[in-house]
Amino acid sequence: MLGAARRDARAFQALYAATSPKLFGFALRILRKHELAEEALQDAFVSIWHAAGTYQASLAAPMTWMAAIVRNKALDILRRAGNAPDIDAAQFDVEVMNNIEDTGPGPAQSLQASTEARALAQCMAALERAQRQAIGLAFFHDLSHSEVAQQLALPIGTVKTWIRRGLAKLKTCLAREGL
Repeated sequence: MLGAARRDARAFQALYAATSPKLFGFALRILRKHELAEEALQDAFVSIWHAAGTYQASLAAPMTWMAAIVRNKALDILRRAGNAPDIDAAQFDVEVMNNIEDTGPGPAQSLQASTEARALAQCMAALERAQRQAIGLAFFHDLSHSEVAQQLALPIGTVKTWIRRGLAKLKTCLAREGL
């Protein structure tokens, strides 16, 4: 926040990267439409950039201050559309701040995780059965190489080779997917 107040573009970029997923989820909860939430978030970060010098740490935490700006921008969008909500502002703020402080993944992280999971599943399916089985036992069931060898009734050297080759194929496949 201090860097943004000094008009440091890199500091502002870091602030955006660290806070935008939560703030986007907050805007999305109010507006219920992805494109409107994006608009509110963009408007909010323009305001944050211009007002960062007026931020007072003694009055509110940075995330609380930024959430209030996002909330106001989202409500402005609703008002312009003639859809101003009939809400208990105090209760709404409590609920929103509880959600912002939640350490679970936000909508953007959940989408990224599901995209990565689908890509991993496709790449795993492309492996030979023996490689897929060895990697699955080692990484998804948290077994050591010797435990995998014991489970599959194979020499440990064979298991290590299957896992190494399978991981190399996964790496290549995931790289093709941009991951």
